[in-house]
Amino acid sequence: MRLKTFRTKVRTLLLVGATVLALTGGLLVSWPERAGAAGASGTAADPLISRGKPATASSTESSSLGAKNAFDGNAATRWASAEGKDPQWIRVDLGASATVSRVRLTWEAAYAKAYRVEISADGTAWTTLATESTGNGGTDDWTGLSGKGRYLRVYGTARGTSYGYSLFEAEVYGTAGGGPQPGGAFTVVAAGDIAAQCTASDSGCAHPRTATLAQQLNPKFYLTMGDNQYDDARLSDYRAYYDKSWGAFKDRTRPVPGNHETYDPAGSLAGYKAYFGSIAFPQGKSWYSYDEGNWHFIALDSNSFDQAAQIDWLKADLAANGKKCVAAYWHHPLFSSGGHGNDPVSKPVWKILYGAKADLVLNGHDHHYERFAPQDPEGRATADGIVEIVGGMGGAEPYPIEQVQPNSQKRISGPYGVLKLDFTDTGYGWSYVGTDGQVKDTGPTYSCH
Repeated sequence: MRLKTFRTKVRTLLLVGATVLALTGGLLVSWPERAGAAGASGTAADPLISRGKPATASSTESSSLGAKNAFDGNAATRWASAEGKDPQWIRVDLGASATVSRVRLTWEAAYAKAYRVEISADGTAWTTLATESTGNGGTDDWTGLSGKGRYLRVYGTARGTSYGYSLFEAEVYGTAGGGPQPGGAFTVVAAGDIAAQCTASDSGCAHPRTATLAQQLNPKFYLTMGDNQYDDARLSDYRAYYDKSWGAFKDRTRPVPGNHETYDPAGSLAGYKAYFGSIAFPQGKSWYSYDEGNWHFIALDSNSFDQAAQIDWLKADLAANGKKCVAAYWHHPLFSSGGHGNDPVSKPVWKILYGAKADLVLNGHDHHYERFAPQDPEGRATADGIVEIVGGMGGAEPYPIEQVQPNSQKRISGPYGVLKLDFTDTGYGWSYVGTDGQVKDTGPTYSCH
């Protein structure tokens, strides 16, 4: 049931005072189902479980109005969607399966006339918890809900104004552990160096084909390893090229930037941030982490490995990690047999990951596929080392293999394709699949350290 509150109603209540309280008491007796809806028992005790959690949205009006603002507990910040477009949505990852009993939405002037509150276990299949068809702004307090899932979404279908949708706060209340914790096997599709400045109308354009393949593999989510858009990663180019291919599953993509994202004349990462919004900055920086099953994923910005802020964050993130298995991904590889070769900028990060017993590193930058045997940051083969995969074959022109590095087990240059990564609670394996649908290489199966 929804309890509707308006700013004008609050002022009226303050003036009327005791009379309203008395009337309210009578209403609660007459309609006892509203007692639970108003939080008189049970529901009020459920904790707020969405504060500070990773959030994404279908669009943002600007980089300062990202999805995370609706879950930061700050009444002065807000999320706003692109203006004049329906439908739009905002969702939060609660981090684990939870039982949701209440959702409180505080709208800005740009409110939703019609929307649904939905919940999902996997971020793909959604179940409706509440529906509004005659919304008129203010605060919507949906109580007495009963839903289980990890992801909660507000899905707007009709705007109340000519603008977009805008929320000061979206608060989700409930209890963690409302179902089985995420775990078991899942698949991820990954690639770097993706959208050349071409479209499917050009027979030589590869990124529409890698996008089609990626969708056919139907993973849990997608990773990109930088240089997502060429040549200067302007917002206009993202919209003209990347969005026409890999943009089809943007809401399920967890990207990192490459060096080409820093070339934007509007500013380093400007187009990247404007296009992906909070998807690429879920924790406020161009680096972030998240969990899936028994895995901890760390998305890093290798353009900024010289910044103490990112290095300090990485150390703290690994220290706080409670998952058995760890995978990290960024753009510049420490080891590569391609044209760019080994990039020492990544060595300090490798040392930190190796010390934390990380399992897997994914990179792009060189436009080929390559896998390495487990090794330490000095390039010495060791059973407790990190496996590195270069996956820069997402659509940009291939680079030749130039100088084969020690511990390189397989190298393929030429065919475009994606990495299909298969994760379990105790290990992982992968294959390199070409756009012709053929498996070009299958890596060993490894157990987590």
